[in-house]
Amino acid sequence: MSEVIDIAQDKMNKTIAVLKRDLGGLRAGRANPQLLERILVDYYGSATPINQMGNISSPEARLLVINLWDPKMIPAVEKAIQKSDLGINPTNDGKLIRLVFPELTEERRRELVKTIKKKAEEAKVAIRSIRRDANENLKKQKKDGEITEDDQKFYEEEAQEITDDSIKEIDRIASDKEKEIMEF
Repeated sequence: MSEVIDIAQDKMNKTIAVLKRDLGGLRAGRANPQLLERILVDYYGSATPINQMGNISSPEARLLVINLWDPKMIPAVEKAIQKSDLGINPTNDGKLIRLVFPELTEERRRELVKTIKKKAEEAKVAIRSIRRDANENLKKQKKDGEITEDDQKFYEEEAQEITDDSIKEIDRIASDKEKEIMEF
């Protein structure tokens, strides 16, 4: 397979991975430790993710418990959670931080579905852009005499195939997340 196609495939895989990570951060009414991955805390002068500062567990469907290794950091972690876009107020007993996730309203679920569709569409645009770049590189290689016209056509079809597969994967991921959000 052409190096151009390999590079395009790699970029498309990374785009899908970014979409999965972004959608993993959307709250679906049940507690998920992934929600805290992108929240950074000032830990003695360096921005540190909460999941690197202690254990995060989900003993119940709508509860996260954070057990920090350094209990002195509880106020800093609480402040970082309050500043985040989670919209949840943490509570603590001096040893643990608890996050109770309320049930999602129908309106909030619909907003989340719109966000999912928007992120999926952005990922599809990125995938198509990667395909366009690959095709332009193939045309340049053909013009420079590095590949034949038959090779160019073959690799363009290959680029279209991986684009179609990537877009199907994006649709599947978005559909799964929508179902998760709309569950009661």
